[in-house]
Amino acid sequence: MSHLMIFGAGYSGKAIARALQGKMAKVSGTTRSRHNVTGLQCQAIAPFIFDGETLSEELRTELKGVTHFVQSIAPGTSGDPLLRLCARDLKSLMPDLQWAAYLSTVGVYGNHDGAWVDENTPCRPVSVRSTERVEAESSWLAAAETAGVPVCILRLSGIYGPGRNGFVNLEKGTARRLVKADQVFNRIRVEDIGGATDFLIDKHAGGIFNVTDDEPAPPQDVVAFAADMMDVEPPEEQAFETAELSPMARSFYGENKRVSNRKLKELGFNFTHPDYRQSLRQLWQDGVWRDE
Repeated sequence: MSHLMIFGAGYSGKAIARALQGKMAKVSGTTRSRHNVTGLQCQAIAPFIFDGETLSEELRTELKGVTHFVQSIAPGTSGDPLLRLCARDLKSLMPDLQWAAYLSTVGVYGNHDGAWVDENTPCRPVSVRSTERVEAESSWLAAAETAGVPVCILRLSGIYGPGRNGFVNLEKGTARRLVKADQVFNRIRVEDIGGATDFLIDKHAGGIFNVTDDEPAPPQDVVAFAADMMDVEPPEEQAFETAELSPMARSFYGENKRVSNRKLKELGFNFTHPDYRQSLRQLWQDGVWRDE
């Protein structure tokens, strides 16, 4: 019986669950808070509490039957929470495991001054959180090799979709048009994360894949496009250098690169939302932009 477990069934994790409902005999997921249990149940995800520190007996029992596993929880200073708890012995927790995925970030590449990067580009992370991701990637590759199962490292760009997009930010009044010369970012619709995971499971694939759109673009252009769709005035442009930003927000602008998705496409995957224009039009025209 195929059984998918998603550690960290949040925004991306739930999209993966939706993509695989009907293909998996059972889908389970973890959350840190009991407040989220009902939401997972409403999406036919069997809920389990995981605080990142201990594995309950109930959760350990559930893991015994897991065949496919997705880790969506960010690492911390002490490393990946699951691998820390199982001493990187995946088979001890999941003896039936056939395939695993680790959701990482394109932040592992660091800054490349706007140049293109792909899966063969050496990682040179800038931030502490991206450095932790590089270490977690290595740990997952090693753990999967020891377990004798393929693992996919999915390097995700800026995630958006229903409930999390420029329209929502404009409606809330939180949208900003920060301008930094030659700055671009890639993005990814959350449904394409689910679709890519489904595709890679079908292929029984392993390795590193950039899961990102076709068009790295200046962030202020995306906000302006969304405002035009809504027929509202976009916020005034602000110079990045003088804007008031949190340290984390400012650090994102310290990484400028164009991320290639060629490897995933050459394997045969077709992105449903390959660029922000097509994607935002669909969200707006179908009236689903508020629906998380």
